[in-house]
Amino acid sequence: MTTRRTILKTAAAAALACAAVPLLRRTFALASNRAPATAPTDGETRVAQSVSVKVFNDRAELVGPLTMPKVVKSDAAWRAQLTPEQYKIARGKGTEAAFCGTLLDNHQDGVYACVCCGLPLFSSDSKFNSGTGWPSFFQPVAKENVIEHADDSLGMRRTEILCARCDCHLGHVFEDGPRPTGLRFCVNSDSLAFTPKAELATLADPAATQPSAR
Repeated sequence: MTTRRTILKTAAAAALACAAVPLLRRTFALASNRAPATAPTDGETRVAQSVSVKVFNDRAELVGPLTMPKVVKSDAAWRAQLTPEQYKIARGKGTEAAFCGTLLDNHQDGVYACVCCGLPLFSSDSKFNSGTGWPSFFQPVAKENVIEHADDSLGMRRTEILCARCDCHLGHVFEDGPRPTGLRFCVNSDSLAFTPKAELATLADPAATQPSAR
């Protein structure tokens, strides 16, 4: 009888544990602000969720926020699209060597967009020389376009910044920047693609050129 009761208790405990797994997974996903999803197959692009971001229209005007699909691609698709160094940093959360980024000393007027999905992220109007060796900005072109995640790697607490539309790793944000925000968005050059001010219309997003978006 004792053995039977023990077996029943063990089975019941195992059933409860298994039933709790989906709930724990959902709780973890909500806490990390990412929807649970299975990885797409190689070459497949799949819509995981929607985001609300600001984009340029064909008149070089920043409009929105507009709701559009989040960009999700397989690892193989990202590797095919990016250079090895871009992939290492943008998708692998790497960091380029200080004072080596191609956009560090860029002083042209224009916009810095995500190298992965083309979402506008920073403007030359907010770029400043931080002396740290990486392109630095005191604010994004639109607060909706850059998201933040806690980063506990390297034995310290930092705030990682990512593209809101495709989760491209940009760098980190620190509270030692200039006025008016007091913030320093420290960004890897290989996470960005620069477009001169005179060519901003080339960044026009289809979602912003439809009649409903005008």
